[in-house]
Amino acid sequence: MSGRDVDPSLDEDRLHRLGIAHLTEPGDPRVSGLVDDLGAAVVHEGLLRGLDLQGVELDAAARVGATEPARVLERAHRSGLRFVVPGDTEWPAGLDDLGPAAPVARHGGRPLGVWVRGPLGLHEIAASVAVVGARAATTYGTDVASRIAAGVAATGRAVVSGAAFGIDQSAHRGALAVDGRTVGVLACGADRVYPQAHARLIEHLADEHCLVSETVPGGAPTRMRFLSRNRLIAALTEGTVVVEAALRSGALNTANWAGRLHRHLMGVPGPVTSTQSAGVHQLVRESGALLVTHPDEVLEVVAPAGEQLTTRARGEDRARDRLTHRQQQVLEAVPLRRAADDFSIAGTAGVAPLEVRGTLLTLEEAGFVRREGVGWRLADHDPQLPGQPFLDWTG
Repeated sequence: MSGRDVDPSLDEDRLHRLGIAHLTEPGDPRVSGLVDDLGAAVVHEGLLRGLDLQGVELDAAARVGATEPARVLERAHRSGLRFVVPGDTEWPAGLDDLGPAAPVARHGGRPLGVWVRGPLGLHEIAASVAVVGARAATTYGTDVASRIAAGVAATGRAVVSGAAFGIDQSAHRGALAVDGRTVGVLACGADRVYPQAHARLIEHLADEHCLVSETVPGGAPTRMRFLSRNRLIAALTEGTVVVEAALRSGALNTANWAGRLHRHLMGVPGPVTSTQSAGVHQLVRESGALLVTHPDEVLEVVAPAGEQLTTRARGEDRARDRLTHRQQQVLEAVPLRRAADDFSIAGTAGVAPLEVRGTLLTLEEAGFVRREGVGWRLADHDPQLPGQPFLDWTG
């Protein structure tokens, strides 16, 4: 079954859910709770008749009679959109986790359904990773986001983001650069382009990958819908990486949802003086976000235990690292400019003169010291930094 297929046995439920979606705002936990408890048909009929439904009917009254679900669905299909609901093969199981999760800023609940535009099926992105962050991102942030997204996408995992300016755009483009899969989750209708400056990117996602939205077709992006959208990004993925985020960044809302849904939460550090990274640093310090700096570290977090292990980073081995403890002890006693004889070096090093003689010959062969008359001094150039003066042998 392709990502475009839906279960015809769910058509009646689908129409009721679509009708409710047109009468209410996305992410209203009262609505999702009523549908889970009473069923979509009962709630839809109740809203149309103005029955008492925890106050939802009062808000819905302004929109009653504004749409015909069957006609909306038909127009949407002609526009290349499909309305995926619980029970469809394409329905992502991760969205079900939103049902029992406590709301954040009065938004929450399992979506009534999601509008999908594009050939990629949502059931194909179960192992995806979200990469989110500031719209007003720095060059550092966009570069890191692109590299992390490319590294994740190169392994076959989809990269999910919000198609916004800054980090989101870089995440999508990083995945596309390695011919990876990427999903844009929108706060407006999936048939709309927002921001308009990203028209080419969004249309490409619709043609080759997919766009997802909880907002009905034609719906405009609003601040509240962005907050509702953020929970979908967290729920659709196995983990969320926040690259740059100020203390009041919307990306922190996505991070909050990731933690609430028990998804992996990761943060990329920035300069301690950067306001654009202050929110990320707060996540690492207070919310238990794992610090990551490289795609391999992200993959190690989201992969099954033992499947994607990274090696501990360490500095590059240098020539001096290969010296024995005794050789280093003698080398540290050799003067930089004025040559000293074997006995003087032995006294400084605290090593027997006979052993010092043999060690100095070995160090001479390795390029660390040079003979000068009857004494020894450090070589003019450090063998571990060819062409550089041997000014500081303690480095």
